[in-house]
Amino acid sequence: MTTPAQTDSTEAKAPTTVVLTDVAAQKVKALIEQEDRDDLRLRVAVQPGGCSGLRYQLFFDERSLDGDIVSDFGGVEVVVDRMSAPYLTGATIDFADRIDAQGFTIDNPNAGSSCACGDSFS
Repeated sequence: MTTPAQTDSTEAKAPTTVVLTDVAAQKVKALIEQEDRDDLRLRVAVQPGGCSGLRYQLFFDERSLDGDIVSDFGGVEVVVDRMSAPYLTGATIDFADRIDAQGFTIDNPNAGSSCACGDSFS
């Protein structure tokens, strides 16, 4: 039997929405250090738009919004708003710095299809 206190505790420890790889976490940490601010976190969101209907947004944010899901990856906080969370559950954010690819990438198991540019999905 579950008591209300146990239920609340379980909800507070919801599964991580996104996963930030170690390489991506190091890059985010370096970028935040360049900004010389300790109040910034990486916000990951999904917005309408792009070729396929939805597009990813990654940006630094100091705000805390009602319903945010916050995860910590080696001292780097990743924030996902409650509206974007269902689209991003299980997604992995990585960083590539190779001749054939550079920048942050998102591997999202929830994406049914994506466009050639890789910035949007449906």
